[in-house]
Amino acid sequence: MSNKLFPPQIKVAATYMRGGTSKGVFFRLHDLPEAAQVSGPARDALLLRVIGSPDPYGKQIDGMGGATSSTSKTVILSKSSQADHDVDYLFGQVSIDKPFVDWSGNCGNLTAAVGAFAISNGLIDAARIPQNGICTVRIWQANIAKTIIAHVPITDGMVQETGNFELDGVTFPAAEVQIEFINPADDDGEGGSMFPTGNLVDVLEVPGIGGFNATMINAGIPTIFINAEDLGYTGTELQDDINSDNAALAKFETIRAYGALHMGLIKHVDEAAARQHTPKIAFVAKPKSYVSSSGKTVAAEEIDLLVRALSMGKLHHAMMGTAAVAIGTAAAIPGTLVNLAAGGGEKEAVRFGHPSGTLRVGAQAIQENGEWTVVKAIMSRSARVLMEGFVRVPKP
Repeated sequence: MSNKLFPPQIKVAATYMRGGTSKGVFFRLHDLPEAAQVSGPARDALLLRVIGSPDPYGKQIDGMGGATSSTSKTVILSKSSQADHDVDYLFGQVSIDKPFVDWSGNCGNLTAAVGAFAISNGLIDAARIPQNGICTVRIWQANIAKTIIAHVPITDGMVQETGNFELDGVTFPAAEVQIEFINPADDDGEGGSMFPTGNLVDVLEVPGIGGFNATMINAGIPTIFINAEDLGYTGTELQDDINSDNAALAKFETIRAYGALHMGLIKHVDEAAARQHTPKIAFVAKPKSYVSSSGKTVAAEEIDLLVRALSMGKLHHAMMGTAAVAIGTAAAIPGTLVNLAAGGGEKEAVRFGHPSGTLRVGAQAIQENGEWTVVKAIMSRSARVLMEGFVRVPKP
């Protein structure tokens, strides 16, 4: 067959960026092909092809993805349609082996790159950008309808990307970007409230597996926390300990599906298969010393608790930013499994151990009329541009 029968590739302006411990392809909304400027099949098809999915080989060789949940990500940004905000941030988690894009949640790690991209790509009024100092970018997270504030360092009128801030899970240091997640709890969303069951701890019954104490929380991202020992783990596990065990992964996915059902995120357990990005499932334990994936020893006295979390069906190599918000929020509320693993009592910040090292996250929680609310959660991340120009994809 003649190749002349096939149209040439199209090219779309894009930037490949690392944000926190993730990386993804960033687009300005108006740079997308017209059919992809609105949500729907055309947009999803474009992003799937950009990333290289679905790939039955699980490698995403023919696309920009890196064959992990941390690297199979896309971001669409535009000037904000919301009052008192600068930019609208829409995140698409691209499935690796299945033909769908999950729009159900945020990516907290890539949030660190949103402000920098917005500044560098004309989405922030020039008068708002200092010659030197910090540019405050108010982000409307369109997936979850929440406000995020990014504090982006500026040097000589340009985003400062290099620096000495070290983030476990990222090999090289960079400039620090502080992120504030404002009112991160889902108090009026699809899950109903920060604790959708009304309890800090529930017994989650999973047919064929058993019952587990679980804290199910909507903060940052819907997350199910279980005690590591109830699952037969210590909390010091690294990626290969979990991801090489197909039976364990299947067990986690089943627990996650029933947790989603209890949280009101789905109406039937089978719907969880089409909602891989949310909720997350994580297990917690009291502090213990361990050797991280980089070979660095994390001492028990350096941390408040241990947390391991799964994303898109696999144990994450570090920690998702949104899950870190859930950890900080749950740790601030006495009686949750996260709080108890951290020693109990009132807390405004915790440092937890994850497979790549440690991370500190703070949260301000208050109780009014018996209901817990969280004013904001704060953490530091870093971000930088890896490549910019055009991404090319075959014309539909």
